[in-house]
This record gives sequence, C-alpha cells and structure tokens, in this order.
Amino acid sequence: MGPTIYQYNQPFALECGVSLPKLKIAYHTYGEFTPGKKVAWVCHALTANSDVADWWKGLIGEGYLINPNDYFIVCANIIGSCYGSTGPLSVEDLGTEISLNNFPTVTIRDMVQAHILLRKHLAIDSIDLLLGGSMGGYQALEWAISEPTVIKKMFLIATSPSESAWGVAVHTAQRLAIEADCTWKEATPNAGAKGLKAARAIGMLTYRNYGIFQEKQTDEDPEKIDNFKASSYIQYQGDKLVKRFNAYSYWLLTKSMDSHHLARKRGGDLMATLATIKTPTFIIGINSDILCPLDEQRFMEHHMPNAKLIAIDSMYGHDGFIIETKQISTLLKSWLISQKTKM
Repeated sequence: MGPTIYQYNQPFALECGVSLPKLKIAYHTYGEFTPGKKVAWVCHALTANSDVADWWKGLIGEGYLINPNDYFIVCANIIGSCYGSTGPLSVEDLGTEISLNNFPTVTIRDMVQAHILLRKHLAIDSIDLLLGGSMGGYQALEWAISEPTVIKKMFLIATSPSESAWGVAVHTAQRLAIEADCTWKEATPNAGAKGLKAARAIGMLTYRNYGIFQEKQTDEDPEKIDNFKASSYIQYQGDKLVKRFNAYSYWLLTKSMDSHHLARKRGGDLMATLATIKTPTFIIGINSDILCPLDEQRFMEHHMPNAKLIAIDSMYGHDGFIIETKQISTLLKSWLISQKTKM
C-alpha cells in the first residue's frame, strides 16, 4: 500500500535561506490512533522510504515488538528524497527553477521541522518512542532537542551526534562518482544513473566490512582471472539501487548528512549539547560497524544523562541495524520493560 500525502500549502523555510513554496510529506501509519494509545515514530535512513513495516521487518509491524496493536506507528519520507515527499523530482510542484539539480540544500533540522508539521497535522501531542538508525538516528537526536517535552523515550542504533570526517569523506567520494557521470548536469529525472551505481558501490564497502566480504563473496576457484563473485555482488547492489532511487536525491541527502552536528548554532560544544538531552534513550552499537563505529555511540552514552548503551556482535557491519532484528528486539524489549518499572 502506497503512502498517504500531507499537503502543506504554505512556504516552508529551509536553513539555507531558501523557502519552498509548498511542501508534500509522504507517510505511512500502522494501527488505529485512539485516545491513550502509545505512538511510535520511526525516522528512516538515506535510501529508505516511509513503509517501515517493509524495510524493518522483524522489529516493526504485525507480530513484532513494535506492532500496530500496541502502538500507533508513523514513518514519514524525508524531504529531499524521491519517495513522495518534496524533493529534486518535484518538478510539477516547484518548476525547474528549484527542482532537479537546482533543488536547495536540505539539512537534518529541515527534515525534523517537516516531521513536526506532520505530527501537528496528525494531532499527535506525545511520542512515546522515537526510533532511528543511521541517518534516522540523526533526525531522532535533532528532534529530541527541538521538542524535548514531546519525545518520551528514544531508541538509537548505529548513529552519531555529528557527522565524522570519515563519513564526509565517504560521501564526497560518492558525490564525485555521481558528478563524473556525463549525464549529471542534464535536467532529466534519470541524470547521473551510472554515477549513482558507482556511488552505491562505494557505500556498500562501508555498510559491510572486510570480514563479511571474505566470508560471503570469496571465490572458491583459485584459477579465476575475471568475473569475481565480489564484483558481481557490488554490480548487483548498484543496479538494484538505480532501479529504485535517484541520483539527485542521493547527492542532496549525502550533503544533508555532512552538515549534521547537534551543536551547530547551539554554541558549538557537542558534549554540552548532548547533556541537554534528558530523554531516556537506549542506544545499540554494532561492533563491526566501520561507518558509525562504536566509539560514536560510547560518546553519546557518556554525555547523555539518561542513555544506556549495549554493543552487539554482528558480521554485517553498519547494515546490522536492519538485519539483526532478533537481537535488537530482545534488547529493546528488555529496556522498555525496565523503563516501566521506573515510572
């Protein structure tokens, strides 16, 4: 089932100084929103969409820990994406002057302001559990600062309070790959497709790691001189993303991650900013994650007064946050029960 569209027919001011004349927010909900029912809101990562019950199976949806019987579940597609919310492909709504390769810079804070608009539209006064992994965690952290009385509990996994120099370098390499595509400057929806494939290939090297590639993609035939298994896998992953995503959105959203810093325009002191987040927070780090390594989650736990961190073992690196749902569910359930006893 496709997303619902919320049409906001007023100017939406972005941090960069540009205002979008209007805004569309695509979102999914699961369960009935009835008085007294808990609300769980999921913030999604880079190339995901608002159908969280599809891409986070095992954690979200019927029969899982965060289910529509216990929670009214919401997930909104971030602005700048290509899954229904206003973004570079919104040519019909925005015209060519501020769409395609002219779409303005979007920050994580802009995404959160759009989430807040949708929250108010849905008449949600309180979010019992805010969840986010990777870039979704960036949004959750920003939201906890922006609306501290709205967010009651937070779950973060494989995320960070500011983009690392390593992350910026990875994203820059990905954008260089897109920009090297000779079609990139063409004002067409499919511009930069080959570059997007290459960008995804770079990303896969950081989403996984040496160990998982060695275990799953090593060729058994020592006589091979071409057509290696690892190469086929990377090609396949690139082709798969090109079929479902867009180079303009990918380029834009990696820029959004680069500017992520909770202390930006808040005095510059990241430790002091984290200390203002009083929301009870459960954090999971993944021991094999090379994109958002465990040190980043340890830093958050150390400086957030009500945070608890648990590290999990996974061979899948950063992608463990969407793969290791059994471990995640067990640990999150235990933490949620512990929070009930504190009430």
